[in-house]
Amino acid sequence: MPWLEWLDRHQDVAQAAQVPYRLLEPIQKHSYGEPDSPNMLIKGDNLDALKSLLPYYGGQVKCIFIDPPYNTRSAISDHYDDNIEHSQWLSMMYPRLQLLKRLLAEDGSIWITLDDNEAHYFKVMADEVFGRKNFIATICWESRYSRSNDTSLSLSHNFIFVYAKSAEKWKSVRNKLPRSPAQAAQYKNPDNDPRGAWRAIPFDAPGVRANLEYPITTPTGKIRKPPPGRHWARTEDQWLQLVEAGLAYFGKSGDGAPSFKQFLNEAPGIVPNTWWEHEDAGHTDEAQKEGQLLFGSNTFETPKPERLIERILLIATNPGDLVLDSFLGSGTTAAVAHKMGRRWIGIEMGDHADTHCVPRMKKVVDGEQGGISKDVGWEGGGGFRYYKLGAPVFDDQGQINPEISFEHLAAHVWFAETGTARASRAMKSPLLGVHEGVAYYLLYNGILGDKRPDGGNVLTWKLLSELPDHDGPCVVYGEASRINEERMRQHKIVFRQTPYDIKAR
Repeated sequence: MPWLEWLDRHQDVAQAAQVPYRLLEPIQKHSYGEPDSPNMLIKGDNLDALKSLLPYYGGQVKCIFIDPPYNTRSAISDHYDDNIEHSQWLSMMYPRLQLLKRLLAEDGSIWITLDDNEAHYFKVMADEVFGRKNFIATICWESRYSRSNDTSLSLSHNFIFVYAKSAEKWKSVRNKLPRSPAQAAQYKNPDNDPRGAWRAIPFDAPGVRANLEYPITTPTGKIRKPPPGRHWARTEDQWLQLVEAGLAYFGKSGDGAPSFKQFLNEAPGIVPNTWWEHEDAGHTDEAQKEGQLLFGSNTFETPKPERLIERILLIATNPGDLVLDSFLGSGTTAAVAHKMGRRWIGIEMGDHADTHCVPRMKKVVDGEQGGISKDVGWEGGGGFRYYKLGAPVFDDQGQINPEISFEHLAAHVWFAETGTARASRAMKSPLLGVHEGVAYYLLYNGILGDKRPDGGNVLTWKLLSELPDHDGPCVVYGEASRINEERMRQHKIVFRQTPYDIKAR
């Protein structure tokens, strides 16, 4: 497959693997609401933060939305320096996309907003990272409804690129959109049907099939046949069932072309298309007004409207799903996800993590009524935990950081071995779990209750007898082993020494 070439590409392709795993340190004074909330607001470089999330959330994020810098060659307010050289922009995006892909669930999707400055280069790069077969669509969002007179062509849209971890799996879980008021207004009730408003659906379809060309008799006795080059949409038995159910309709005259009633309360959702008008998905002026209500004059110059994020989350998620935004900006994605009952993780590196995201999310928890709040019935609740990036799990010599807890290292080992996130963080057992028939154990930090410096961290026959039993192959991580390799092979045990056997995994 063709790929995009740029300065230092070979370094950027390998960069994600070289980023150290770091601790995420909770900061209680900036956290708010329910103390056990799963929602996370992380301040720090998103490349480091994404790598730190992998052991806990790898393969679990249902929807990622990012609004990265557009590289417009002009600084965007005081919040972002968007004047990045083209190759530097690509260098920034490539390793982040690699990590974002690893965080996506198998049926998850990622949505990226861009404009013409980098959109077409991004498409080639994203095809490489996610695979062309997992490209879903490029959406044109009508971000502006007014015309600009000081340019050759007035820009009216931004792009939204949509990729899936697996296009086949995502298609089966993708939601349809609810009908808008304008679409619902197409349903009438001219005959006062007690079942409510309805609209007539034509009963003919393109093509010619002999078994679908039967005659239909109207209430006035007129015989109807399919128009030339078309046939009826269903079999004769199915048509008679519609008649029996009182769903057949022949127009006001009673002898028009056959159709059937589709009631509004039974109508299916709308399949999303790739042209999103501002009436349906909001626009930049709307986003500016939302920001002014929240932040006054200290608003962002290029925020996204809450309705845009709502539309994406309606299509890509269900309540309880996990949403991630690693370019959180002023916090719109977190705010919308929270109001819609989704779990969320937001990452922001600038000071506006504190000046914008924290105060905004506190207002949301308290029941803030801007944006989509009234449409979704938001009245407040929940909470979020605030984190900053801490020390690396390993130091420059490859030694385990003494600040690392058992659970931190357990999550790292489990993810390195299985490629999946650790299911439970509270499980205080040397048995980390069983994956594809293999049990994984970690001897570290006195997990067996022996608090001496080396106590319980060295594999011996006695210690082996105390480990939770598993009838099958085992992988044991520890500081050392006193069992010879032949005996371990006989007992289907693979020993890996910490930290040397996990640093590069």
